[in-house]
Amino acid sequence: MRQRLSSEPDRYRGRRRVPTPPRSRYAAVVTSAFVGAGVVALGAASNLPDHKTVNPDVLSSLDKSSQVATDALQSRSDDATRASRGEARDSTTKAGTKLNQEEAASEVYLLPLDDYEFTSAFGVRFGKLHAGIDLAAPDGTPYKAVHAGTVTAAGYNGGYGYSITIQQDDGTEMIYAHSRRLLVKKGDVVKAGQVVGEVGNTGYSYGTHLHLEVHVDGKPVDPITFLRGHQVDIQLQMESPYASLAAAAAS
Repeated sequence: MRQRLSSEPDRYRGRRRVPTPPRSRYAAVVTSAFVGAGVVALGAASNLPDHKTVNPDVLSSLDKSSQVATDALQSRSDDATRASRGEARDSTTKAGTKLNQEEAASEVYLLPLDDYEFTSAFGVRFGKLHAGIDLAAPDGTPYKAVHAGTVTAAGYNGGYGYSITIQQDDGTEMIYAHSRRLLVKKGDVVKAGQVVGEVGNTGYSYGTHLHLEVHVDGKPVDPITFLRGHQVDIQLQMESPYASLAAAAAS
């Protein structure tokens, strides 16, 4: 048995000591570990793609996405253009329709009253020419312009009583006589279907009625024959199929 040295600590008493390796061996192990780790890292890095190198499939996908977005924007722009053109066509159509209505209204002929009784025709009566026709209606019934034109006379006119003369663009004149009240004045431009006066019994009259005359080239003609040529029948109380257009334009 080994004799214990006096300087040996008590904790080693009865134990076998393990030899301690020199410090240079610890340094070698640590250095080897670091070197190995570096080699592993370099190997892993060599398998990674270069960040400057882009996969061609990715580029193709991006190009396709960009093209899709461009097509979508172009489609939206085309839709907006088509919508604008559609609105322009609608506006043009509406303008054309309005113009057609106004043209039809300027050419149409209408009945002067909505309800009346035909009481006297054009011709010789009591030895004198009755130069117009008589349409009986209650006092104050509004009557309308048969055709568009310009008022050339409006006021009291002897045997005609309160009367209105409307001249058309072609020079034809229509006289509305025996009125109770006149609603237009000289110089007014009127449309077919526009209310211009009220039925009365003024002047040489034997009852409330509207006396209507038509003068062509300054001479009186039969209003019934003249108006039939313009799709208006006084006796049958029928008027032009464009009457609704004229009424809309006059309102």
